[in-house]
Order: sequence, then structure tokens, then C-alpha cells
Amino acid sequence: MNRSSSRSRIDTVLFVSVLLLTGISISVLTSIVPFLFPSYFVFTALGIAGFIFFSRTDFDILMYFSRHLYWISVGLLVTPLLFGVVTRGAIRWITIGELAVQPSEIVRPFLILFAAWYLTAEVLTFNRLLRFAGYALIPVMLILVQPSFGVSILTSLAFLGVLLASTVNKKYIMLSLIVGLLFVPVSWYVMAPYQKERVMTFLNPTSDPLGAGYNSIQSMISVGSGKFFGRGLGKGVQTQLDFLPERHNDFIFASIAEELGLVGVMVLMVCLFMLFWRLTNIIDRAKNPTARAFVSGLFFVLFFQTIFNIGMNMGLFPITGIPLPLVSSGGSSYIATLLALGIASNCMRKQKI
Repeated sequence: MNRSSSRSRIDTVLFVSVLLLTGISISVLTSIVPFLFPSYFVFTALGIAGFIFFSRTDFDILMYFSRHLYWISVGLLVTPLLFGVVTRGAIRWITIGELAVQPSEIVRPFLILFAAWYLTAEVLTFNRLLRFAGYALIPVMLILVQPSFGVSILTSLAFLGVLLASTVNKKYIMLSLIVGLLFVPVSWYVMAPYQKERVMTFLNPTSDPLGAGYNSIQSMISVGSGKFFGRGLGKGVQTQLDFLPERHNDFIFASIAEELGLVGVMVLMVCLFMLFWRLTNIIDRAKNPTARAFVSGLFFVLFFQTIFNIGMNMGLFPITGIPLPLVSSGGSSYIATLLALGIASNCMRKQKI
């Protein structure tokens, strides 16, 4: 293959995975929340355009500007605190025209890129690792005070995924995890009241079935009621009659299970598996250590994001407000995921021959 064709090539498997998951998302969202359209197509178009743009932008250029992108990201994380819109006690969104954008989602690909560059650009000494911990703590804390506990966890997992792919002595990682666990009790005091309520409800959802435990109970009912073939698009009782809260976002998996049944869930899982398989393939074949570290961080965050979302839909995890990648209706999350996957597609040029 000549140089020009290689540069213009988009990773087919990643792109097809994106289109399939987007198709599932749009099919279900038009059924359960038709009022989101056609404005939601703006996020879809921006996300796909971002995927194509970053898949064709040389990875070395992105790596060179990673420091600048980090500080721009930090600046964007400050904007909700200054100009944000308060929604349900949280200040996570800023308005651009008629669209609401969540900076903590948008900046994640660039934070992962910076982490991958910083941890692979030089030999990792203990002092350099400590400086990285400081760099990582700044965006995590800015996200946590909004408050957005779920997004702060995902951002931390992304940094951890990059660390695991770096040459750092793994005992430092264990030390960092131990220190992080020591700060877990502190996070309880910065949680909003509704977040504390979610944790307590997870332990016993039936203690308040019409209050704090309502969401979890209705989600499990939705998952079970779809049976094998589902009730059909537009025919779900839980989703169409508004028994299931946040059916288009946090509980999109439950909506799919009710309307499309086990068959629809299996198709969804196959598409997600194809996406994750391709990311692991890129990690295995990438020659550039920064590219490998970036895709490792991306895989880590998307994989656990999927596990958390499906788990909370089935009552296995507390409700944390984490969307299902490329499927939930969060426009900011959708765009951020496609930007990151576009960069990952670009990393294939750094593969072994």
C-alpha cells in the first residue's frame, strides 16, 4: 500500500462498529424519546466528523500538542463552575446555543492523550510519576466538585489504563491504588446528597421502593419483561409509560432489553465485542509506545463504562449516571467517544509490519 492511501485509510472494523452501535442507539431512541430528534442528529454528525478528522490527523502531531490540549482541557473543566447550568444540584453543563455540552466528557480523549505522552516520552522515575499524579489529580478534582462522581471514576480509570501500559514499575501502581483507597472515605463527604442516597439504596433497594430504590427496581423489571424477542419498538410498557426513569440515558440497556428482548441485547453485545476486540488488536500491534498507552487507556475506560452501565441496569452496581458508550443519548459522551476512537484508528499506522 502506498503512503498516501495509508494516510487516508480509516479503520474499517472500528468504523463499522461505530455505525452499528449508532444505528441501534438511534432506533431505540426514536422509539422511546422521539422529542430528541432531529436535534440529536447534530451530535451524531459532529461525532462522526470528529472520528474521520482525528483518524486522518497524524498521531505524531496530536502527541506534539498533547501538553497544550491538557491545559485547554483543564480550562474547559473550569467553565461549568463559572458559567454552567445547574441541573439537579450539579453544575456539569454549559450551553452553546440550544445545545448543552458536558466538558468533563468532551476533554477525556485529550486527557488520555496527555497521560500517554507524559508516561512514555521519558524514562519514568519516581519523581516524574509523582508529577503525573499531580497532573491527573487536577482534572479529577475539577470533575468531582461539579459533582460528577461517575465521570471522575471513569477519568481515573483511563489514567490507570495508561499507567498499566507504560514501563512504570508495577509496585508504584499498587502504591497509588492503596493511596487512592485511603481517599475513598473522603469522597463520601464531597458527594451530593442524592449520590449518597444511591449508594445506600444499592445496598437495599427494597427499603424505599417508591423513593430512592425506584430507579433500580424499575430497571430490573424492564430487563426481565422483554423476554426473548422483546415487546417491540414503541411497545415497551416500562419505557413508553414512563415507569423507567432516564430510559434514554442511564437505563438505555434496560430499554433495549424490554423492547428488543434477549435477541436485541445479544446483537448489542456482539457489536460491543467487535469494538473491544479491535481495540485490543490495536494495542497488540501498535509499535509506538505512546499509541499503545493511549489505546490501553481508552479500552480501559470504555470497557468499565460498559460494565458499570449494564451492571447498574441489572441491579449489580449502584446507580452512578454512567452512559453506555455510543448508545446512551448523551451527546457529549457520544462525541468524546468518537474523537477517542478516531485517534485509536490513527494509531494503526504505528503498527508493526
